[in-house]
Amino acid sequence: MSNENFLTIALPKGKLFGLSTELLKKIGVTAEGLHEKSRKLIITNEEERLKFIITKTADVPTYVEYGAADLGIIGKDVIAESEKDIYELLDLGFGKCRLMMAVPTEKKRARLEDYSHTRVATKFPKTAEKFFAGRGMQMEYIKLNGSIELGPIVGLSESIVDIVETGTTLRENNLEEIVTITDLTARLIANRVSYKLKFDRINSMVNDLKKFL
Repeated sequence: MSNENFLTIALPKGKLFGLSTELLKKIGVTAEGLHEKSRKLIITNEEERLKFIITKTADVPTYVEYGAADLGIIGKDVIAESEKDIYELLDLGFGKCRLMMAVPTEKKRARLEDYSHTRVATKFPKTAEKFFAGRGMQMEYIKLNGSIELGPIVGLSESIVDIVETGTTLRENNLEEIVTITDLTARLIANRVSYKLKFDRINSMVNDLKKFL
């Protein structure tokens, strides 16, 4: 567990960083130099006993699970896929998007079940497998880390499971959404031991955040 006198918060680089720091600032949880352009990986506010770890999105739940951070802010998609042993404390409401399945428009089939025993390209094989298995569908999962839309275009897969906000990228690549798997937002997560040992401080922060949500 992170330093007992400090509350350590893991924040993800990228889209959620600015939104996270903006929200935390409203409740006085901030530090000098806590901005996206900072090259520092750890930023400390000695006076308020706050420490921020700036890390890759996918690593936030790991830092929290192992207690290197007491708290973290991360998208629900990352929580679901990582399957880490953490507490999910609060839906922060920003970073809205959805996880969905899409296929090439010209290869659309009548029912979802008609895609059974086909290949899916995705960054989220565990989440996708839970969804399809729940519908009695067996699929082959191909893990990709970027440009998931390429999968069906180059014949690597019949479909994709990916995050979409506006759907523009899908349309540009002649892909059509078949089904929404789940809606996603950013969440506040906590280390299980930290939540007990620093309960008053964490709970107070959660209550302060609720006033702005």
